[in-house]
Amino acid sequence: MATATSSAWNWKSGLLANLLVIGVLAYMGALHEWAPDFYYMSVQEDEYIEWSTYCAFAFAAAAWLLAAWRERGWGRRFPWFATGLALFCIFVAGEEISWGQRLLAYRPPVYFLEHNFQQELNVHNVVSTDLRKLSLKIIIGGYGILLPLVAVFPPSNRLLRRFGIDAPSRWLIPAFAAALAAYVEYPWKYTGETVELMVGLCFLFAALFHLRAANVASGTARHGAWLSITATWIVVMALGAANAAAARVHRSEDPTRIEAAKIELEALRRDFLWMASGKDKAFSMSHSLHKRVYTYERQHGAHRLLRGEFANLVSQGLPEERAEFFLDPWNLPYWINIRSGQRIAFLYSFGPNRRRDSSYTEIRGDDVGTYIVRPEKQ
Repeated sequence: MATATSSAWNWKSGLLANLLVIGVLAYMGALHEWAPDFYYMSVQEDEYIEWSTYCAFAFAAAAWLLAAWRERGWGRRFPWFATGLALFCIFVAGEEISWGQRLLAYRPPVYFLEHNFQQELNVHNVVSTDLRKLSLKIIIGGYGILLPLVAVFPPSNRLLRRFGIDAPSRWLIPAFAAALAAYVEYPWKYTGETVELMVGLCFLFAALFHLRAANVASGTARHGAWLSITATWIVVMALGAANAAAARVHRSEDPTRIEAAKIELEALRRDFLWMASGKDKAFSMSHSLHKRVYTYERQHGAHRLLRGEFANLVSQGLPEERAEFFLDPWNLPYWINIRSGQRIAFLYSFGPNRRRDSSYTEIRGDDVGTYIVRPEKQ
């Protein structure tokens, strides 16, 4: 049985795939320039960009697993490369949504609470930022650009096949190159979220190219290449938007947890007010910031928080791990937001829907929050 070759798809299909991937970058650039508020909302956790990224990698994983199963069925040696790509895509998809932590509201192991700055169950935020960025650059450049260029030459392509390596289609090089360039240049804040979606689509289209080529070689192709590309892209983006919309729908209200969050936030507020009274220099309105309270305590030396009223709630039933890492009743971090220019400071929890609804200046949606320094208009 013949294996996948980039020649199975003509340049028109390649052009379409590249336009759909690079179009994501153009769309996000336009939002950043002309609709900054909507752009900021788009790149938040559990919004349509993140969910579309998850869907892209999840679909890519399924496609690569299908490719591996077919290759095994054809009597070839174990398809380690296709299997490895599938496992990689499964890993990235799981990491993208923190393995369902925000959906299920479970508390991650202490190691991740302590060493992951996001206080979520994912591995990529435990490693150093420089190593994480370098790894992504190597994956994009090595797999998406270098490997197909090497495979252009018949002798090197035969060598790759001998080791069971199928290079992605050379038609996808522009898409991978655009993702790499955007990640290196980082033209605007949160560009990484855009690049992750672009890379997910690249891996998905690479799997579709692979499967299509095998179908053409076996005479089982049933429809045009453009249809697979277009339909898959539409499904990925539509599911991303649908999942984001579902995340916006408030989960069943839990009065007990909401009341607990209010009590805990009030205790935290009094702790911060004590620091602001002049007895402790750990709290200041001199500069703006937006951080998890745990991160704030570590970076600003706000050790009062470890022995203040919030910490003393342990004696009233607050779990020690939640007290130590400043987690809300849904096992997500409490946040502090300070806007020095507007003289606003508040603490908040994501609330029952476990996603951020608040802006930089207001507590919004079902977020449970309390002001340390209230806006003047109030």
